[in-house]
Amino acid sequence: MTAEVISTLTDNVLPIDPKCLWKPSNPQDTQMEKFRELMQTKYQQVKLGNYQELWKWSVENPETFWSEVWDYTDIIASNKGSHVLDRSELMDSIPVWFKDSRLNFAENLLWAKKDSDKVAIISTGEGHGRRSITYGQLYNDVLKFAEALKALGVTKGDRVAAYIPNCPEAIIAMLATTSIGALWSSTSPDFGTTGVLDRFTQIQPKVLISVNSVIYNGKTLNHIPKLETVVQGLPCLKKVVVIPFVEPLNEENYSIANYTSWSDFLGSVPETKLPTEIKFEQLPFNHPAFIMFSSGTTGLPKCIVHSGAGLLLQLKKEHIIHGDLGPDDVFFYYTTTGWMMWNWLVAGLSVGATIVLWDGSPFKPAPISLWELVDELNITHFGTSAKYIQSLQEANVHPKNLCKLDTLKAVYSTGSPLKPESFDFVYQHIKKDIMLGSITGGTDICSLFAGHNAALPVYRGEIQCICLGMNIQSWADANKPVYAEAADLVCVTPFPCMPVEMFGDGPERAKYMSAYFDVYPNIWYHGDFVWINPQTGGVVMLGRSDGTLNPNGVRFGSAEIYNVVDKLNVISGIEDTLCVGQKIKNEDDERVILFLKMKDRNSKVSDDLVKKIKTTIRSELSPRHVPAFVLAIADIPYTINGKKVEVAVKKILSGQKVTATGTLSNPESLGLYYDIPELSQ
Repeated sequence: MTAEVISTLTDNVLPIDPKCLWKPSNPQDTQMEKFRELMQTKYQQVKLGNYQELWKWSVENPETFWSEVWDYTDIIASNKGSHVLDRSELMDSIPVWFKDSRLNFAENLLWAKKDSDKVAIISTGEGHGRRSITYGQLYNDVLKFAEALKALGVTKGDRVAAYIPNCPEAIIAMLATTSIGALWSSTSPDFGTTGVLDRFTQIQPKVLISVNSVIYNGKTLNHIPKLETVVQGLPCLKKVVVIPFVEPLNEENYSIANYTSWSDFLGSVPETKLPTEIKFEQLPFNHPAFIMFSSGTTGLPKCIVHSGAGLLLQLKKEHIIHGDLGPDDVFFYYTTTGWMMWNWLVAGLSVGATIVLWDGSPFKPAPISLWELVDELNITHFGTSAKYIQSLQEANVHPKNLCKLDTLKAVYSTGSPLKPESFDFVYQHIKKDIMLGSITGGTDICSLFAGHNAALPVYRGEIQCICLGMNIQSWADANKPVYAEAADLVCVTPFPCMPVEMFGDGPERAKYMSAYFDVYPNIWYHGDFVWINPQTGGVVMLGRSDGTLNPNGVRFGSAEIYNVVDKLNVISGIEDTLCVGQKIKNEDDERVILFLKMKDRNSKVSDDLVKKIKTTIRSELSPRHVPAFVLAIADIPYTINGKKVEVAVKKILSGQKVTATGTLSNPESLGLYYDIPELSQ
């Protein structure tokens, strides 16, 4: 360990020797170890004796590494070409990868022959029965939908959008769209109409796909009024395809321009005119395929455009090499179509796995419902959010006591940092012998920077590793990587799943460059606060950098505060917390503000509770972490995807006016943070 690393440990509040909670019983049988051994055999001049050495080689030799990943994961392409990456061709920090290659994203997901009886998708959810679709059926429906799009005039580069639940039709339409070289963008029905229009008006889709109604938390909700409003705001639409998701279609009651039903659209090209096979457009590596959106909590969301090939290569690496996912596995992730984890789940088709879709509340009809699926469907890989695991913990729902979970090999968690106590909960109350894959990345890359590794141990509170090919570091300043110290997450080596553009950005790429390369020239600045353990190689995410707390010049993430206060929640009547920094007037400094949402709405934050919180934080963290104010608040703002909205509140406390957008699940809560008397000084 270097002197610089040793010096950082003296101010460390996170353990560099965390408790090991799990070790793989046969790491030599994992794809990660097989890949490492293959690379060692091929490149004998390099020492690749363990994961850290393999990772170091992968980021120091990106051209060789990504070419090997292409071959190892069996990318389907009409041409790979000899070019991988020419750094002399960097264009505004955005490299051109595999410039001679030609391939198609959808073709790689429809890997099985069109007559395959293997189950590709199992769909279920709150208020829904079970529905299984084979790879053969999926292929045929994608063919029909693709031909219907082409008959409508949708061509390469056009946009197809969906305001849709997590259902098989979403996957069919996405694969059809990408098969012809058009761009796909989706959002979930829980988004308000303003949030949807904030997104889709920017990309001007030709086709919109949606549903007539949805079920959530025991209620059937008519979706048509929201859909009508969205369609009125999108005069660019040539066709609106509506799926009878819950109830029969009552077309005569709809006021939807260019309306058609799902079945009518799927059958719009007569069987006699359908080709026998899908014509997969062979596209350049950087051809755009997906448009995703930033959270847009304080303004219009940015339209982030991803190439299909870039995501394919990255996600196959994550699923096959890191996750040991294969054709015999059954892969479930609780997600909506508006979250990047939907793309991550659907990519399971690229390895030939069976994927499981759930739509509706994860706690209906019962809190144990999702875990019952594991036994019923033989799920091997189960994905969810950190918030869901914490909710199970708070509700005292113990899947281990209620289900067998014999087939379960991995549990994935993301969306927010997974607390150390939640690691304990998984191993104590879900399953002892399991890989707990806490993973982190973001919409910006639609994949992972750090995550799971079936060949490595799991340490309490830590993401297992920095992913292969992702040269992330924790920078305290330019070119100053630190360890065991919280700092900014940067990626110092190009990677294939960088967005290809911001939709609607000018030729100078102003939005793109501002989003990722303004802080450090030619260095990807992700906007997250991270802590890297020099001993285990593990990673701890500490929240957004722009929401970073910085009292007295000492920077740390809000997750550190949450981890301490959450231990007090049960006995102190605290339901939820929000921690932000507030600029101190007339000073170049800020103070920490901690808001408490109490379970009893009439309850006040007592002096004893404030003292207890401050004493505990001082003891477990440091005096610099102690909040200047601990205040009661009626509600805490969240995005629809379940993330606390810290940055917007921080701006409000600094005197800025923030306009709530459709990305918030409870936008009215922002009004609570204006003009707080205690904070006016």
